[in-house]
Amino acid sequence: MQRLTMLVNANGQWVFPGSDEFLEALGDPDPDYDAEAFAVKNQGFIKFSIIERTMIEIELHPQNTTIPALLAIQHQLQSSNVELFRIRYFDSSWHSEITSSAERAMARLRQLASPAFVPPIRRRFIVEPRDYGRLLLEEENPLRLMAQRWRTAFGQFDTSIISFAIEHQFLPRLLIVGVSPRPAEPVWRFIGEAHASWLDAEYRFRAIGERVEAIPDKDYGSWASEFYKHVAGSGEPRYDCITATIQGGPNPYYSKYERLVLPWTTSGDEMLVTVCNRRLFKEPSEPSLYADPESSVAMNSAKSS
Repeated sequence: MQRLTMLVNANGQWVFPGSDEFLEALGDPDPDYDAEAFAVKNQGFIKFSIIERTMIEIELHPQNTTIPALLAIQHQLQSSNVELFRIRYFDSSWHSEITSSAERAMARLRQLASPAFVPPIRRRFIVEPRDYGRLLLEEENPLRLMAQRWRTAFGQFDTSIISFAIEHQFLPRLLIVGVSPRPAEPVWRFIGEAHASWLDAEYRFRAIGERVEAIPDKDYGSWASEFYKHVAGSGEPRYDCITATIQGGPNPYYSKYERLVLPWTTSGDEMLVTVCNRRLFKEPSEPSLYADPESSVAMNSAKSS
């Protein structure tokens, strides 16, 4: 039986079984045991095999699987023409599942490998999860439009998403973040012009390609990055109510807003995450319902109050 096997390590790097790179990562130059199974069970490797060019088999230990490894596997599945997929996962014993859909295989891998997300706790940032399903029924909520677009696009990002954002006036306050397998650290891909007051024009230009956590309020950047990494790794949207105090200038700014975070696949191995927000209340001086701690409207209002 013809079988081509590779492994992806916890950092999202591909290696061949028995290669110097694999043995170095294993930490044993001459293993006298099943090194591949050991690496999968104990070191966060995922084993990827193409069998007779008709089936892909994936072996993993969900408890040890990392986001970089998972994203690397997702990229391979997206570019594959194979129509049969077997997932073998270890949980005190081996279990096996078969599907004929790459999309279902990716969804199942994300489900297995993504533990329940516990939002990072910060005194200045409070998160209240909202019902994403309910958002889809709220006709008056403009965030619903973006959620519907994500569903109709099957989570696949292309240039039409930007056109949609322009048409529905999301673009100025839109944030786009990229998460690649190596390293799985969120970086800025787009920052709408409405964010000019919390990031000046020069910094917004320099920020593209830089890590999200490197923004001036690094506590906020680190906190937000954890959400973006989880959404990219799980492939599931998040809809939350956020209460936050942002150190975006000489004076702290308080805001309460709804936040919709959506994961998008691309033609490459990078996942994109879009962030859209809706302010939940207006102060007398605020001219817009749309503002958040990352919004120029919000920051200008704070400065003028």
